[in-house]
Amino acid sequence: MRAVAAWLKAAHIETGAIFRAVDQLGHVAPDALSDRSVARIVQRAAEAAGLDPKTVAGHSLRSGFATTAAKKGKSLDAIMRQTLHKSEQVARGYIRHGKLFDDNAAVGLA
Repeated sequence: MRAVAAWLKAAHIETGAIFRAVDQLGHVAPDALSDRSVARIVQRAAEAAGLDPKTVAGHSLRSGFATTAAKKGKSLDAIMRQTLHKSEQVARGYIRHGKLFDDNAAVGLA
């Protein structure tokens, strides 16, 4: 939250979108980043971290949030309010993928 508060102050954002483009001169755009812009940012960060940028996109942020929230014990309802999922089935799909090997029924059977 401190980082977000610092960004809002530095960018002089009082209303509207939090995530906005910044040009080469440091001017902050008045509108939100596009979905494609977010995807490019995520892919550049993945590549810088040594990951294949073709395996991630802006959508990965939503999936990662849902998975992390579930692992931290947040309710499906709370997660859906944040991610704006309308379908429990779709929201559970995000979480299930991230918990594939958690609470593995095969562990300790041998």
